[in-house]
Amino acid sequence: QVQLVESGGGSVQPGGSLRLSCAASGRTFSDYTMNWFRQAPGKEREFVARISGSGGRTTYTDSVKGRFTISRDHAKNTVSLQMHSLKPEDTAVYYCAASGTYYSIEFDYWGQGTQVTVSS
Repeated sequence: QVQLVESGGGSVQPGGSLRLSCAASGRTFSDYTMNWFRQAPGKEREFVARISGSGGRTTYTDSVKGRFTISRDHAKNTVSLQMHSLKPEDTAVYYCAASGTYYSIEFDYWGQGTQVTVSS
């Protein structure tokens, strides 16, 4: 079992920054690709970013490229999402999820989510 707990959400004005964190406990953290998803009100959940178990490979959805950076700290068993130049359309509940392989479409574990609101 892996437990995932997100933190760092909040309210910010357009153009601002936030840093989300996902703390993992349980099985070996480095075994898992870590993913960030988000779900806006009335919309389907969408992929945001992922990072490989080693941290050497990352992938982003086009809408966040150049603004968001995913990273992981194996010593602390955390994965972070640094978000800059936030836009109102980034408003959503953000979830971290663990998957066994890099391009897996199945996710073994999910966090409870953290709200990000971008509004003036």
